[in-house]
Amino acid sequence: MVALVIALALFFDFTNGFHDTANAMATPIATGAIKPKTAVTLAALLNLVGAFLSTEVAKTVSGGIIREGTDGVQITPEIIFAGLMGAILWNMITWLKGLPSSSSHALFGGLIGAAIAGIGFGSVNLETLMQKVILPAIFAPLIAGLVAYVCTRLAYALTSRHDPETGSKLTQKRGGFRTGQIFTSSLVALAHGTNDAQKTMGIITLVLIAAGTQAPGTGPQFWVIAACAFAIAIGTYSGGWRIIRTMGSGLTEVKPAQGFAAETSTASAILASSHLGFALSTTQVASGSVIGSGMGRKGTTVRWNMVGKIAVGWLFTLPAAGIVGALTALLVNTGVVGVLIAAIAGTGAVLFMFFYSRKSAVGHHNAVEVEEAGQAVRFAKKKAMARARAEAKAKAKADASAKANTKTPSTPHAAAETQAPADADATNSKETQR
Repeated sequence: MVALVIALALFFDFTNGFHDTANAMATPIATGAIKPKTAVTLAALLNLVGAFLSTEVAKTVSGGIIREGTDGVQITPEIIFAGLMGAILWNMITWLKGLPSSSSHALFGGLIGAAIAGIGFGSVNLETLMQKVILPAIFAPLIAGLVAYVCTRLAYALTSRHDPETGSKLTQKRGGFRTGQIFTSSLVALAHGTNDAQKTMGIITLVLIAAGTQAPGTGPQFWVIAACAFAIAIGTYSGGWRIIRTMGSGLTEVKPAQGFAAETSTASAILASSHLGFALSTTQVASGSVIGSGMGRKGTTVRWNMVGKIAVGWLFTLPAAGIVGALTALLVNTGVVGVLIAAIAGTGAVLFMFFYSRKSAVGHHNAVEVEEAGQAVRFAKKKAMARARAEAKAKAKADASAKANTKTPSTPHAAAETQAPADADATNSKETQR
């Protein structure tokens, strides 16, 4: 049972990786700062590195939200199995719909629902849940959105160019932000590894403690850290193109300065939460930052209907995953047969959603279709401007030729008329000399 839970936890880590790739790489892909395949490769490597940098969040998961047994409550591997099942199914559903929901809250919801159904309300540490999960979930996206809004306004104000004499607006040169996005998105990917990979480490540590193979209160072992790091890195490399499409173009049209501001805000919030041990939803922070940056740029619009859908997904993540976790816990508590039924049903649901998604596949070739359309528009504009310049040049040349023709007659008759007075003048001159 412990081996089954560890395998399931690593699969959840894999889904977390491809579910949250968009947090770091959606905006630089949308602006053309990084090519799609290069972006996911870079994100995978940095998630791998980030997973080794901190274990504070893992300790929060393993010894904070679900009690380990020090208060007389003992969680079992079966309960953790049920909680993971709820989290994985909710991750797959939201991925299929292209909604950037929180993998972290899906995990916590599944665990809480399974623990309550299998053990009772006393198994959940409500104080830790409120301080390190609920409150950050409410305030983190709001703070990140506000910071991204301010940063976007500053970025556009500081780089605005006007003619000093006439005051008219000049062509804005903000290409440096596109280069800067490479670094800010890399920082987000690194920060994601320091936060989200820790949650699976905490789950595996929790199951080892529940099985009696690790002392309560201890952190994750090295092999747990390494396994979780590679699992989330492989998942990140797999993409998650449906959510990348939503984050990159579904919320607002993203320009390089916006993307730079949003990624800076996201990375700052995630790194701070990792240091404090907050099990923050990186998806909520990234979404809040993109929305804030969209509101900060003049002339752009935020697609509030999509924001509403995402908000509904956030609202239902904890209870939905909790219900699935609770039902699975009731099933696995019946014995080995219940565990087998839950495992087979869960595997079947995951495979069904995967094959169903192939009917309308989204990959690196079409996840950035909006940016490609934008490039086509820019190409058309450049072509039209070049055509206009060529026409203006041809017209100027024709006008110059017409003026030259009026001064220098080109027809024989006109030349003869011009020559005749000249000949008459010459004759008169000779007569005068005589």
